[in-house]
Amino acid sequence: MELLCTRSGFSFFLLYFFLFCDLSLSFYPVDNYLVNCGAFLDSSVDNRRFVSDLHDSTHAHLSSPQSFSLCAGTLLPALPPIYHTARVFKAQSKYVFDVKDPGTHMVRLHFHRFSTPQLNLVDSQFHVLVNGLVALTNFSGGNSLGPRVIEYLLCVHSEKLEITFVPAGKSKFAFVNAIEVISAPKDLIPETAQSLNGDKLESFEGLNQQSFEVVHRVTVGGAKVTPFNDSLWRTWVPDDEHLKSNQGSTRVYFSGRIKYQEGGASREVGPDNVYDSARLIESKSASIPNANLSWEFLVTEDYKYLVRLHFCDIASVSLGLLFFNVHVNGHLVYKDLDPSAITNYMLASPFYLDFVVNADHSSVVNVAVAPSNKSMAHTVDAILNGVEIMKMNNLMGSFNGKVPAESVLKCWLRRKSGRILLPLIALVCLLLSLSVFMRRRIDKADSMPWSKLPMDDPENTPKQGKQQFPSKV
Repeated sequence: MELLCTRSGFSFFLLYFFLFCDLSLSFYPVDNYLVNCGAFLDSSVDNRRFVSDLHDSTHAHLSSPQSFSLCAGTLLPALPPIYHTARVFKAQSKYVFDVKDPGTHMVRLHFHRFSTPQLNLVDSQFHVLVNGLVALTNFSGGNSLGPRVIEYLLCVHSEKLEITFVPAGKSKFAFVNAIEVISAPKDLIPETAQSLNGDKLESFEGLNQQSFEVVHRVTVGGAKVTPFNDSLWRTWVPDDEHLKSNQGSTRVYFSGRIKYQEGGASREVGPDNVYDSARLIESKSASIPNANLSWEFLVTEDYKYLVRLHFCDIASVSLGLLFFNVHVNGHLVYKDLDPSAITNYMLASPFYLDFVVNADHSSVVNVAVAPSNKSMAHTVDAILNGVEIMKMNNLMGSFNGKVPAESVLKCWLRRKSGRILLPLIALVCLLLSLSVFMRRRIDKADSMPWSKLPMDDPENTPKQGKQQFPSKV
């Protein structure tokens, strides 16, 4: 009995120790703004509190001359409460957030187009500027029936971060359901990457000074990863939609512990649920498979993209057995990749590779892994765990088109001045018309001839006849 108690106490101590260590290593952002736009009350989503924007705080401020709250006409039980309300803007408006931790910040904009008897959010059209960068132009909340979340990674060195909404087109209004502004861990975006220039790989310096829009974030071979299971509250979707060639490949799932190391990928770079699954090519005979695994991702032309590939050898039975090649857009970007050497000879230890690529004449980014000349029989010959594709802003400071932020704002000012000028012109025209009309009446009255009125009115004068006088008595 005493031994049982001792073992139970020791087990409890270990559980408490590992739990404490895990909590102590958890990421707590310095800047952490979660805004429930248009709501009267705060809402909780995945144990995170989204604060109503009706209550202005000292660190987050809404500046809007014309905005109002809109509530969904019917309850949406399948959706988080942040999508039941929206803040609608009838004029250029902005949210301003204090920045206490300079560096990379994650900004997520939540949109859900619901309809009410008063307003249908499908009819919206607007532009969005994020800290001086054009994030969205002529946007209407997305084309999908469900919510849409658009994420940006911004390099912020100012004391304020601003998100501006500008109504556009004939809709005359913009909207947003929720906003997240979170300071990112310092190791999320490193200083350098490899830049693919034709067939050549060159060093790309200052990567952590760039800004990005997350276009694709997929977990390879695994199930969807929700924000609840990600320390940075991201969503990772399965790769099935993007997988183009999987001949001879298999999925693998790992139930052991992912071993994060300093210098490799951290839990914030990629969560356990991404690294504990993968697709792989495996030799099951004396020959090396003549196969490859490839994925295609739709992108917008004329932009640069950061392609991040996540690796974790969770399938090899021993160290030093896995060698393979990595291709991006048909070019060999890593020959004879040896995970053991990169992870200081430790299995189930994650790492990632970053490549900057151009999409000048193509709307597709292609990623592939395949066996190399060093691959061995009866072993794993290629593996991939996750992929992220991030768009970099162009020279105009835009993620969407070639119009700079200054032009977007000037367009709104012209539209605003036009709204004021047109009624003013109409009023002036009306006054001029009235003035001309009155002048003509006066002139007409002045031009009429005068006729002399008779002194005696024959109608009122007695009939002429012999006049009678009274006789004297």
